[in-house]
Amino acid sequence: MVRKRARLLVLDGYPEEHRDPLAENGGTLAGELYAAMLKSYLPDAEIDILFPADAGCRLPTGSGLRDYHGITWTGSSLTIHNDKDDRVVRQIDFAKAAYEANVPMFGSCWAAQMAVTAAGGKCAKNPKGREFGLARKITLTPEGRNHPMFAGKKSVFDAFTSHEDEVSELPAGATLLASNDFCNVQAVAVDHKGGSFWAVQYHPEYNFNEVASLCRWRRDALTAQGNFASIEDADQYIAKLQALHISPDASHLRWQLAVDNDILDNCIKQQEVRNWIEAKVTPRLSD
Repeated sequence: MVRKRARLLVLDGYPEEHRDPLAENGGTLAGELYAAMLKSYLPDAEIDILFPADAGCRLPTGSGLRDYHGITWTGSSLTIHNDKDDRVVRQIDFAKAAYEANVPMFGSCWAAQMAVTAAGGKCAKNPKGREFGLARKITLTPEGRNHPMFAGKKSVFDAFTSHEDEVSELPAGATLLASNDFCNVQAVAVDHKGGSFWAVQYHPEYNFNEVASLCRWRRDALTAQGNFASIEDADQYIAKLQALHISPDASHLRWQLAVDNDILDNCIKQQEVRNWIEAKVTPRLSD
């Protein structure tokens, strides 16, 4: 049997007006970052990147959702529980259509909130504020330990993160897979209307350069929240992130930032992505 070439759709959740500031602060556009991660595991894949927050967003000519073997969602700077925002509503409608098209989905951060909202669940602002930099001691639930998304993953781990909203109510068909003290829903799997959506609240696609760029962009708000004592303190933190990105074996930086291989080793950090590809995308290449 001849295996098909994978065709994947990456949905970049950032609105147009926030994509430039991300790049101006040294970050990679979310869709490009996700596509690069997917290419590292499926080098021959054909990947389309769309911006569903934009009013003119359309699938490539001649394409339908069912033409894709999988759909992935990036993070976003939007607020998913703002149902008056057309940039949000358009994306929720897209996710609902993808569920009904039975195309498997995966994604980070915004994606976890999208998976739940499009299936009838709810999200809200986290009263603890923004979880930023590293999500500590993410712990798999009993269901998570037995779920294929976490095959080969340790039961407790750290991960890159940046979010201030959280899932507040799971819909029917959702399974809670991981939590930590800051955010109850750190990973979720949703089965809805024939479709599936595996999502994590953290960011397996990130590296220290991406976190440094986000910190540079949000340093005033993070300082006001109490993450940093001053802007100068934030700048020192950013400098350490950039230095560790350049020299990941620097033991003094690993110690100062309390970083282990679950953050630095892509094989560990992106285990969930590889598992999704193996469980949900690869079988469709032989259909």
